[in-house]
Amino acid sequence: MANTAQARKRARQADKQREHNASLRSELRTAIKKVAKAIESGDKAVARAVFIESTSTVDSIADKKIIHKNKAARHKSRLSAAIKAMA
Repeated sequence: MANTAQARKRARQADKQREHNASLRSELRTAIKKVAKAIESGDKAVARAVFIESTSTVDSIADKKIIHKNKAARHKSRLSAAIKAMA
């Protein structure tokens, strides 16, 4: 347990930031799942539209350093490749 006022405040700030980051990570996962679901549905046009929409979410979360920029690029690349592979 924090003993000083400064340490107590930093603990409060850390909790608040952790919750905020967790919500952003959840938003990221949801965006990726939306694209995956659109790919499974088989409609390439819809999948492409959802991918473009989700790309901005992934990029903004990477810009805030919630995830690494290379991880964001990897997710986008794999989803894009899956869309291109659709018949």
